[in-house]
Amino acid sequence: MAEKIIIATDKAPQAIGTYSQAVKVGSTVYLSGQIPLNPETMQMVSDEFDAQVVQVFENLTAVCAAAGGSLSDIVKLNIFMTDLSNFATVNEIMSRYFQQPYPARAAIGVSQLPKGSLVEMDGVMEV
Repeated sequence: MAEKIIIATDKAPQAIGTYSQAVKVGSTVYLSGQIPLNPETMQMVSDEFDAQVVQVFENLTAVCAAAGGSLSDIVKLNIFMTDLSNFATVNEIMSRYFQQPYPARAAIGVSQLPKGSLVEMDGVMEV
């Protein structure tokens, strides 16, 4: 069985529960969910949906870098939103961070997210 390597960086929010920011097994990195916390203050970046999405992508970028990769190495991205009417906004902002070929993706409507966040994302990266 491949060794589990725990990925941690202070450039993304610290884990606020019983989880790691990411776990690498072989060449696969499993990214924990990121909400729009500012890593320096551990506070929500904004109440605005757009700003929250940007912060989540910035947090994911930092964790990917700590694991030796980048957002372009994400093969599966899961997006959780409390309001699916924001889907077009997510697509627009995501196009700033990703180029084709895009990762596989799911966008899921949920009733609630930690700390009142409007969006959370997790994923799988191959490095």
